[in-house]
Amino acid sequence: MSGYFQAFELDELEKKHADTGHAYSEFLRRRGMSVGLYTLPAGGEDLQHPHASDEMYLVLRGRATLRVGDQETPVKQGSVVSVDHGEDHRFIDIAEDLQLLVVFAPPDEED
Repeated sequence: MSGYFQAFELDELEKKHADTGHAYSEFLRRRGMSVGLYTLPAGGEDLQHPHASDEMYLVLRGRATLRVGDQETPVKQGSVVSVDHGEDHRFIDIAEDLQLLVVFAPPDEED
């Protein structure tokens, strides 16, 4: 039995993401999840809102602090963090340009 799959190269995804001019761009959507790149500049403000989906962030580059409710955790390249659906969260104290791989499960609602 042959299964369906998709393969991506990070450098190509980064180029396409940069061309969108948006902080977040989705590149994969399946029934159980969606995946995208999210970037925030050093010193920038993260304006995201709580989501209806659980999230997982993989920090590809940069340094910042993730605030979830009243808790904070530093993140840097290689950090993996998850946030439950409905939780108020944002990246603060963005010390270096932040690039994240974001997984929503199930897929986040499209705006």
